[in-house]
Amino acid sequence: RARWFVRWSSSRAPSSFQGQRFDAVVVGGGHNGLVAAGYLAKAGRSVAVLERRRVLGGAAVTEEIVPGFKFSRASYLLSLLRPQIVKDLELKKHGLKVYLRDPNAFAPVLGSEQYLLLGSDPEENRRQIAKFSQRDAEKYEAYEEWMGEIADAITPLLDNSPINFHNLFCGNVIERLRALKAIGSLIKISSKLKGETGALFELLSAPATKVLDRWFESEPLKAVLATDSVIGAMLSPYMQGSGYVLLHHVMGEVEGKKNAWGYAEGGMGGVSQAIARAAESYGASLHTDCGVSQILVREGRAVGVRLGDGTEILADVVLSNATPKVTFLDLLEEGTLSENFESHIRSIDYTSPVTKINVALRGLPNFSQHLPNAASGSPSPHHQCTIHLNCESTQLLHDAYLPALSGRYSSRPMLELCLPSSLDPTLAPPGCHVASIFSQYTPYHLEGGWTQEARERYAEVVFDSIEDYCPGFKGLVVGKEVLTPPDLERIFGLTGGNIFHGAMSLDQLYLSRMSYLSPAYSSPVPGLFLCGSGAHPGGGVMGSPG
Repeated sequence: RARWFVRWSSSRAPSSFQGQRFDAVVVGGGHNGLVAAGYLAKAGRSVAVLERRRVLGGAAVTEEIVPGFKFSRASYLLSLLRPQIVKDLELKKHGLKVYLRDPNAFAPVLGSEQYLLLGSDPEENRRQIAKFSQRDAEKYEAYEEWMGEIADAITPLLDNSPINFHNLFCGNVIERLRALKAIGSLIKISSKLKGETGALFELLSAPATKVLDRWFESEPLKAVLATDSVIGAMLSPYMQGSGYVLLHHVMGEVEGKKNAWGYAEGGMGGVSQAIARAAESYGASLHTDCGVSQILVREGRAVGVRLGDGTEILADVVLSNATPKVTFLDLLEEGTLSENFESHIRSIDYTSPVTKINVALRGLPNFSQHLPNAASGSPSPHHQCTIHLNCESTQLLHDAYLPALSGRYSSRPMLELCLPSSLDPTLAPPGCHVASIFSQYTPYHLEGGWTQEARERYAEVVFDSIEDYCPGFKGLVVGKEVLTPPDLERIFGLTGGNIFHGAMSLDQLYLSRMSYLSPAYSSPVPGLFLCGSGAHPGGGVMGSPG
């Protein structure tokens, strides 16, 4: 049984809510729901957050799966959290601390002593890439600058609502002004892009390989970069749309450093804990073990929620941090929505390729063929990286993708291995480590089903792959947890196991997230809003939807 590192005790029994009214009720205590609660409470509104599980944070949680080992159980890296939210909610004051990773990518090449190690030092990157291609070594810095310029240009999209054309032409004065503000963000983007508008369109629509092939020739480099184009997505880097996912994952920053990633101290639950503390300090009421069974609609308007025990909590507005499917198809009474809108919600793509494996290790993994461990036993710079395995070529990523289309998985899955305990000593006993393994591609509907035996077989495939690069890895394993797409859905409420609350494809972004019939955060039900990753601008531990 898991023990909870980040835990919030409900300040009252659910029955004592009876008859109380709030300005807002938030369904689900994921990080976006907590952000929404923080802003509402800071503005002087009375707000209650109701979380089904015993721990706040949604997929951004820290849990002790193996005694003494604390895991970022689902999400595991921080970069996309918006700096304005960190500032507005005073998250550092409330305990947020991030360990910056540099270098950040380590890719050993199987069957040789070669490896690629990338970080923020341009000269070192040039030296590393030159081992594979002198031409690529000379072009890499220009590529990073190009991607950075495009990412900087479209960043305002993350911090502003999409244009609401109905409000622009038919709304009241305030609604029209808000719509004009969204247009202003697009104008800023156009001015920043200058001559790169065509490049942005290509990134949004093209396969990642088309872009990468034009820049580079060495496969290990292209494959490492291409992993960002498919992470969390049932896509091959050869498929259209993978270019945008690539862009999405270079739009973040840590401690003011662009395109940087870090480990939150105490795991990803440390992020949610800081947001929760901030929200509570402003007056928000946070409650765990309070699963919502229904969103109440009376006379055509959302007026509150009903808990699993029948308790009704009334509010002027209801914000849902759940996925669009859970919000509109599971929590609303049948017949509340129009058939047209309901069909749009049913058509959202939640396909997920992800199986997350959390592993407790009695020692430090040793990539002895590439970068042997230090004699002292202390972690080396490459241990703090995302370690890319089975990523020697983009074709290998594509080959890992293909079996999932027919309900199977590859014998060489795409693996991203992280060891956050290499920087954060709070996660494991002295000398021990925790490993987060983000693996693709595993279908939701596995041939034969995801039985316990099937989970064990898949874990063995993954561990065998790691053992090929890191001899002795399996002997370090103290315990593990295998979270397949159905597990991610059951535990965290992620429909289909999709970590983004819906695929980040062009037809499900901006005006079409959650649906072009009701873009951004509003819904056809007055008083009901979406504040989770199923709303613009989408997934990742970002906070913007909230």
